[in-house]
Amino acid sequence: MRIVYEYSHLGGAEILHVRYPEWEAEINEVISMVKARRTKVSRERASHGKAFFSPKDMNQQFREAFRAKGYTELRDTYTITIPNCNVSIPGGFKQIDFVKGKVLIEVQLGKYAFMFYDMAKFQYFFNENKADVGVEIVPSHALHKQMSTGVSYGEQLVYDIERLKRHFPAVPVKVILIDAD
Repeated sequence: MRIVYEYSHLGGAEILHVRYPEWEAEINEVISMVKARRTKVSRERASHGKAFFSPKDMNQQFREAFRAKGYTELRDTYTITIPNCNVSIPGGFKQIDFVKGKVLIEVQLGKYAFMFYDMAKFQYFFNENKADVGVEIVPSHALHKQMSTGVSYGEQLVYDIERLKRHFPAVPVKVILIDAD
């Protein structure tokens, strides 16, 4: 894979570059190691039999590469309660795929709602003082067009963050758009 665009929200790219240059290099190296392979054969009427890039395959490659470089999962578990209600629900959690120190990384090759939810998770861990910066790795529109249906693209995420300005997420984030080599 290759990086085709980088977006810095609230200085996310600068924080990563200045405070965590080794991890920034590792992130870029991992991205370059992942290969887009057309292993997903469509069963949909409009594109039946056509081979697409597989998000599942790419996610597995990212997982193996980040784990090999010492990145781990971050998970906070809690009991869900709400004001003025006697209901208590154990087992709630927030989870980030890859963490090293206070750098959080999410690879999102799924639906748009999950890209935006990643921003909420970055905000949560930032508020808990467990993060300095979040990194969101997402497909570009060009890659999205060659993947199976349901996959979103990073240009939409950047567009929405730009319109929300500093209001959400109120955490430094670097968004990286990727495409196949």
